[in-house]
Amino acid sequence: MASFRMALSQLAMLRVPGVRNNYDLDELPYSLQRAQLPALVVLPIELERERLFQQREDSLQTATFSGAAKTVNYRLTHLLLVAPTEAGLGIRSHLPRLIELIDNYTAAIAADVTLGDALLAPARVSVEPGNYAYGDREFYGCAFRHGWLLEAQEEVP
Repeated sequence: MASFRMALSQLAMLRVPGVRNNYDLDELPYSLQRAQLPALVVLPIELERERLFQQREDSLQTATFSGAAKTVNYRLTHLLLVAPTEAGLGIRSHLPRLIELIDNYTAAIAADVTLGDALLAPARVSVEPGNYAYGDREFYGCAFRHGWLLEAQEEVP
């Protein structure tokens, strides 16, 4: 049985061709420089104010059933940052790379839909390209919105 923290670490270890850095919770930089990009940042939150598709769901839902496994639904963001918005000739100069990285990401997650068996069910992932703030800058990138099902832990390790 995997904890939420363990599943987040598994996500941070996801190898996506073309991504220079993957940041787990313990490694989150305050800001990102061009030399660190493209980067994937694990965020155990939803960036509500930046959502392109404004569907309202609880980020953490608990469902327990008498006599059945106790499960928890988690929603989180795996943020891909490709380039600062002030770089290049605008979005047009970064779109080919962004699309290539999105394709690489979806292929990587398709190859390991349960993140090394950390999840009870395959991850549900929505893809939201756009501009995202991280640190003190805006970046062209993509928010991969994950929906996970994990078994509730009886004891905290």
